[in-house]
Amino acid sequence: MWCTAMMTNITIRIDEETAREAKVLAARRGTSLSQLVAKQLQDMLKADLRFDKAKSRALKRLRRGYDLHWTPPTDRGELYGREDLR
Repeated sequence: MWCTAMMTNITIRIDEETAREAKVLAARRGTSLSQLVAKQLQDMLKADLRFDKAKSRALKRLRRGYDLHWTPPTDRGELYGREDLR
């Protein structure tokens, strides 16, 4: 998972109880707290990128529109499928 890219340290401030529980969680998962947080951030960034791409594709489809092969009715009788209104 870890690549040879340059790593940087960050500092976060959380309450003691959260820190303690997070350390336990990381230990249960067989990883460090640092790796646990880094993985969560990477997953969030990937999800955000996927959302942006999907949004862009959807907006392109909306701008292009859809051909529903529909022609408007010529009169009210045709609209309501009734011969007596024609």
